[in-house]
Amino acid sequence: MTLPGLRERKKQRTRDALTRVALELFTAQGYERTTVDEIVDAVEVSQRTFFRYFSSKEEVAFAVQHMVEERFVVALGQRPPAEGPFDAMRNAVLCAWDTIGDAITEVVPVELYLRSLQMIESTPALLAVHLRRSNEMEETIARIIAGREGLDLDEDPRPRIAVAAFSGVMRVTGQLWGRGTDQSLEAIRDLTEKYLDHLGPALTPSWRERRDAGPGSAPQDRGDTGAGDGAP
Repeated sequence: MTLPGLRERKKQRTRDALTRVALELFTAQGYERTTVDEIVDAVEVSQRTFFRYFSSKEEVAFAVQHMVEERFVVALGQRPPAEGPFDAMRNAVLCAWDTIGDAITEVVPVELYLRSLQMIESTPALLAVHLRRSNEMEETIARIIAGREGLDLDEDPRPRIAVAAFSGVMRVTGQLWGRGTDQSLEAIRDLTEKYLDHLGPALTPSWRERRDAGPGSAPQDRGDTGAGDGAP
């Protein structure tokens, strides 16, 4: 593997510093109240340097999240072909959570990244962007799933439906984590795993049989639910 040269390392350090300072200011005093001038002054660079790395405050606000999303997309593309759609997405997101901590800390402290997620959720302008980005990500994932299953995404609705269900679970776990008392990376990872394990049982035609079966029956049904395998 070729190591990056001195120039590339310096550029990466500058980008990381801008990202870290921007998120620190956004979470401390609010996104809307923070100016690009404040960010560049804290890093001791010019506005021209800032705009060499980021097109706007909005882009830097999502910089680490973009990296996390890319890590998930790569992990999904590497899942074994034998895994069905839901298992592939579940295992990819858990794999990403298992390894993303080190990647995040190379740019910002993990706790700052987690606080920035809460900041995005509570900032109307950023929440709107977050929803748009989420829709775009869902389409990307649906195309990956369709490709894995040999389906035409424009003809078969199942990849988009499966991804919508998966994304809904991710949104719910993010909201529950944000309202909880444990704001650690481990907590959101564990909550994500717990809720994804209930995705299959939640999509079954009847819940009464599982309820009557007693505690502990749901995790046994964690499997794929048949999406993408020819089931109607």
